[in-house]
Amino acid sequence: MIFTRLSRNGMGLRFYATAEKSSLATLRKKTGYTFANCKKALELHNNDLAKAEQWLQEQAQAMGWSKATKLEGRNTTQGLIGVLVKNNIGAMVEVNCETDFVARNQSFQKFVQAASTACVRYMDQVEGDANLTKVGLNSEALKQIKLDDGKSLGDHLALMIGTVGENASLNRAICYKAPESINLTGYVHPAPTEEVPSEVPQFGKYGSILAYKHTSADSNGEVAKKVCQHVVGMKPARIGDKSRDEPAKDKDDETCLIYQEYLADPSYTVAEVLEANHVDVVDFQRFECGEKTKTDDETVRAVN
Repeated sequence: MIFTRLSRNGMGLRFYATAEKSSLATLRKKTGYTFANCKKALELHNNDLAKAEQWLQEQAQAMGWSKATKLEGRNTTQGLIGVLVKNNIGAMVEVNCETDFVARNQSFQKFVQAASTACVRYMDQVEGDANLTKVGLNSEALKQIKLDDGKSLGDHLALMIGTVGENASLNRAICYKAPESINLTGYVHPAPTEEVPSEVPQFGKYGSILAYKHTSADSNGEVAKKVCQHVVGMKPARIGDKSRDEPAKDKDDETCLIYQEYLADPSYTVAEVLEANHVDVVDFQRFECGEKTKTDDETVRAVN
């Protein structure tokens, strides 16, 4: 009789241990946190996965704010550029970190994608007009943007810092909202090795967004995409105007987009390619991760 009771208790203990082990494995896989932290979270919340996960997130966020304060001032020259173009809205954001190692971290990359998506949602609330609307966001403005869970990008940044254990920063973003007459396209370098769904943000060390008008000659936007790629590779300073601007004497010094040799085929200038395909560039923006820029307050303007 005593043996039977012990056997049943042993089976109960083994069952509980197996369930606890399963919960621990699930929590670790879902959150990416350490064995010790996940075990503690489950113990504090009687093996309730949802409550344990929430506690871990809160702890990580608190740790993130603490680490962000301690690490503030340390250089964040590495990182990624995130680009997302969705219908008539486009956003490009720069998120920085200390090392290229962290830039390859999955948690960091997910944050870059989340920041890009958040900027598109933010821009959807901005009232546009008949012209192309362009919005620049500095670090502080970016931190205030809310996500679907009600927390700000600043909160999620702290959470990510707590996860990767390295300083990181939201540097800047540029966003566009276009009327029906204007199209948007984006590009990142290095380009993804596999096809990425259009609704998923792309990220790389360089990025660009191009606003353009076209006729049926470039209905699928292939030429515009190539010009967007050209902007990343050739770094033009402005579009250029044939009525006001003259080509540079040395083609290697050319900073006007229209006078530069077309990256995809240097036997043509960009202007020649645009004219042949009935494409008109309205505006463009190029980001290079870690480049020194002047940080301005949030700006909203219409591009004529």
